[in-house]
Amino acid sequence: MESLRKLTQVIATLLTNGYFLFPQTKNIYQGPLKLLCSPGLNCYSCPASTTYCPIGAIQQILLGVRFSFESGSYFFSSYVVGTIGLIGTLSGRITCGWLCPFGLLQELLYKIPIGKKLEVPYVLRYLKYFMLIAFVFLFPLLLTNDWGMGKPWFCKYVCPAGTLEAGIPMLLLQPDLRATLGFLFYNKLFWMFIFLIWSVVTSRPFCKTTCPLGAFYGAFNKISFIKLELVKANCTECGACAKVCPMGIQFNKDEGSAECIMCMRCMKEACQFGAIQLTYGGSSLSAQQRISKNNTV
Repeated sequence: MESLRKLTQVIATLLTNGYFLFPQTKNIYQGPLKLLCSPGLNCYSCPASTTYCPIGAIQQILLGVRFSFESGSYFFSSYVVGTIGLIGTLSGRITCGWLCPFGLLQELLYKIPIGKKLEVPYVLRYLKYFMLIAFVFLFPLLLTNDWGMGKPWFCKYVCPAGTLEAGIPMLLLQPDLRATLGFLFYNKLFWMFIFLIWSVVTSRPFCKTTCPLGAFYGAFNKISFIKLELVKANCTECGACAKVCPMGIQFNKDEGSAECIMCMRCMKEACQFGAIQLTYGGSSLSAQQRISKNNTV
């Protein structure tokens, strides 16, 4: 299962960053695929990106709402919110564990052998909800200039994925941009290095503490169509699930946790008693797989 997940992560990264002509064009892709919303965090301005980031798109919508109203243009795009809302309703936070390029990078960095690995203080996990509510929704909408236009606060001041995927590559492709560097770039460069170094000693620190998209998807974990569920009668409370979980969850004590990225390591690698099952619409996929296997035998 883990090999399949890694393969899926790599394929998803290549599909959402599949414009390989950027070394010749020296610019970002602007073709028809750019109308598609990436399920994971994936910077629009990355020269290889073929899709746009849902978090960046939400901010772009909100930062112009007041200007639109004041200019008599009464419209609001529901496509982006509807898309990620549908993804969340269908599969909760599974995107974080299976499709997000920056999640894959953090996992690879965590594999670097270095001393004792650390855990994130639990209180810091609430920071991502502040990022979602304030930096993604409220600040772009409410903190506007004299013309009623806001700013993409999360993308502009925080997002390490944007710096890694777009900021640095564009500077390499277009050297003239280096003359425009200032506080904003160096601030984001600082946060990028913080999260990359942090990822070596801590499993998925950005996902746990800061990612607003993870906060959004996580809100659907308890009600999503596809999810992991606990079979209490089979659980021995051994705690094996917590030892393999990249998000530091003990599944039997926090079923449906907003932190769960549905990597399924707890189900496939840890639990020996069938206490964790993958379900869709209330039906156990794990149970059906066992029945099919027995019938085949």
